[in-house]
This record gives sequence, structure tokens and C-alpha cells, in this order.
Amino acid sequence: MHMKILTFSTSNHSNSINAALASLAGEKFKSVYKPDADIEMLNINDFEMPIYSIDRETEGGVHQRARDFYGKIGEADGLIMSFAEYNGSYTSAWKNIYDWMSRINQKVYQDTPAVVLAATPGPRSGASVLQAVEMTAPFFGLELCGVVGVGEWGKAFDPSTKSLTREEDVAKLDEALAALAGKVG
Repeated sequence: MHMKILTFSTSNHSNSINAALASLAGEKFKSVYKPDADIEMLNINDFEMPIYSIDRETEGGVHQRARDFYGKIGEADGLIMSFAEYNGSYTSAWKNIYDWMSRINQKVYQDTPAVVLAATPGPRSGASVLQAVEMTAPFFGLELCGVVGVGEWGKAFDPSTKSLTREEDVAKLDEALAALAGKVG
């Protein structure tokens, strides 16, 4: 039986550093911890939909793309998510998908074990958005296995090798991925 790990970035930027971090983490999870895992990387641009409003939901129900994303989470044995931080919070692209999915079930993450990441060009390593995720995790069915922020991305990531350069970032990511591997069997 293959386990399925769903990875994604909450950024809709075409050259997202968070997508790079999510991809790196998914590949490392498969190569180091669970070689039999199927890693699926989603692009949230494929799930763009109108801004959530109660009027839109009343008129047409929950948007199909929200149902599709929610279904992807439900099929996953584990999640690796990298949260971009815009102005100290979630990206509007992610918040919209999240708001739509919460109309299906408040437990958006469906009690799925997860590693939560953030990559930022600045030194705070996504501290505000990671704190928001951690604070709301119990209400939205998110089983946290690890939370890792990687700041100063330009120094922390080598694009030629697609790897983290600082030992402390590598160690934190390894610890989180090992905890996820332990939860998903």
C-alpha cells in the first residue's frame, strides 16, 4: 500500500520560494523517510475561484474547486504545506480557498498529520503566519508534526542544488519530516 503525501505552497506566485521549500521537503520525505510514498504537489493557481461570500454560496453552493481541494486533503495520509506570509498573514489566494473549504467542514485539514513550513526573504521566517496556523490548528483539524520557518531565503537555499544551506534549517526540517513519517506509518 502506497501512502500519499500532499504538498503545496499557499503562494500563487509563479516563482514561489514557498513552492520551492514544499517541493524540497516532499522530495526529502520520499528519499529519506518513506521511499514508497506518492508525493503529489498541488499548485493553488489550479484552484482559483471567486472570492468567498455567503451570497455566492447561497446562490450556487460550495464551489467545485473548493470541493476538489478538500477531497485532495481527504485522500492524503499526510500534508507538507509551506505558508507564504503577506503583510503578516495568509495570502489572499490561500485564505479564499480555505474559506470556501471551511463551508464543507470546519475541520478543513480532516485531522491529517502535517508539517507546516514558511520561507521568507526576511529574517522573521514567517513567524506571524506560522503562529496563526499553530493557534488555529485544533479548530480546523490539523495535526501538527512540525513547524519550520526558513528566513533569509537568499542565504538559506542553494538554487543550483535545490537544497538548504544552513545546518540548523536542515536539522529542523529533518526533525519535522521524521515526526510526520512516524505518524503516517
